[in-house]
Amino acid sequence: MDIQTMKISALREAYDKKDISVKEVTECYLDRIEKYDGELDCYITLTKEKALAQAEKAQKRINDGKAEPLTGIPMAIKDNICTVGVKTTCSSNILENFIPPYNATAMDKLDEMDIVMLGKVSMDEFAMGGSTQTSAFKKTKNPYNKACVPGGSSGGSAAAVAADLCAAALGSDTGGSIRQPAAFCGVTGIKPTYGRVSRFGLVAFASSLDQIGPVGKDSLDCGIILNAICGADHHDGTTEKQPVTDFTAKIGGSLKGMKIALPAEFFAEGIDDDVKASVMNAAKEYEKMGAELVNCSMPSLKYAIPCYYILACAEAASNLSRYDGIKYGHRTAEADSYEELIIKSRSEGFGDEVKRRILLGNYCLSSGYYDAYYRKALGLRQLIRKEYNDIFSKCDVILTPSTPSVAYRPDEKVDDPVKMYQADICTVTVNIAGLPAVNTTCGYNADGMPIGMSVIGRKFDEATILQVSSAFENGFDVKKPKL
Repeated sequence: MDIQTMKISALREAYDKKDISVKEVTECYLDRIEKYDGELDCYITLTKEKALAQAEKAQKRINDGKAEPLTGIPMAIKDNICTVGVKTTCSSNILENFIPPYNATAMDKLDEMDIVMLGKVSMDEFAMGGSTQTSAFKKTKNPYNKACVPGGSSGGSAAAVAADLCAAALGSDTGGSIRQPAAFCGVTGIKPTYGRVSRFGLVAFASSLDQIGPVGKDSLDCGIILNAICGADHHDGTTEKQPVTDFTAKIGGSLKGMKIALPAEFFAEGIDDDVKASVMNAAKEYEKMGAELVNCSMPSLKYAIPCYYILACAEAASNLSRYDGIKYGHRTAEADSYEELIIKSRSEGFGDEVKRRILLGNYCLSSGYYDAYYRKALGLRQLIRKEYNDIFSKCDVILTPSTPSVAYRPDEKVDDPVKMYQADICTVTVNIAGLPAVNTTCGYNADGMPIGMSVIGRKFDEATILQVSSAFENGFDVKKPKL
């Protein structure tokens, strides 16, 4: 039995039949982490003792016949999701020793099912980046090619799932931070509708854009996790009171008659030819399944990057103002005044990318520039929402590339902020509009690097996009990375 490659549904069946124990599975993953994580740098904090204790508790629950879908499933948690008693650093020096006194709501929901938490995985500092190279602690590598980035900001989550260092993981998505690393690492990841999952306990980057979501080996795994973490939460007033239906219910259903939109702008200049070809080949496969392809347009895409970065950075500047060296977090060792204490603490604690976004956000919100930049970005947000609504009035889902290219080497883009920001063109509009979207692998380039596609859906229609992505996965031959 090849434990580490088993999906959640297969593990559930093996547990319930008593073919395997939770301890065996947990030890298998801990052994793999010890063997391979030194090369990949996924885990910032490994919770070995906690995991083994949770495995024992989960096994008792299984033996008592009270198992839930995720009972005993070994998972990794992105390091910006609060975990009581376990360090939550956001990959930043300013929170290097922060131990939350409470769980995020999503974490509470997983704990109620008795998952096994293997540890906290690396990310771009405060989720700001698309490479996991802005992390102050672990600059994660791509399992398919260790010379390349895993994407970001949930790079640790995606790489850990791809390398079989966990069965599944939680990430967060502000402008593509689940879907882009999932695409680079050849796994499946879903960004739920804004308000589907509580943000309580998710360390804030941009509050109107952030969403917690799962990264798994396939769409079914993501749906199972999504079933567990969704729902209204009195701690988070932005959560919606929509009923949480079974997001896996439509998986396996026919696509006959479904209309799939292909917005021309997502396949235009700037998208690599092999990426375009793979996504279009997937579209043809959907056509063979009985779906209808509909060509359409989304003219506002050309404004998406400036719109997103103005909104996100403005909110980040506000959210990160609380890190002052006084309330909590890093405090400088030497300061002769209150003002110097704050300046030095923030200067020492934050990395370059975080500082860049704080400066940009404060500039956009400053007197004389608020109307010129921030107010216009808010107007563009409404235009982007309208264009999506127009497409969804005629179609069921939208199919696009997840990224303009496959994973790249750090020296190709990481030192050029403009190139890094432009690489988010395929993902940011989904967050701006608050829609759900799932990435799944649709091909590999000549060097064997994964290519991802995104299925975008109407608000609160996660079940349909998982149905569509799963339908493609069923006929697709996944190539695992060779570690």
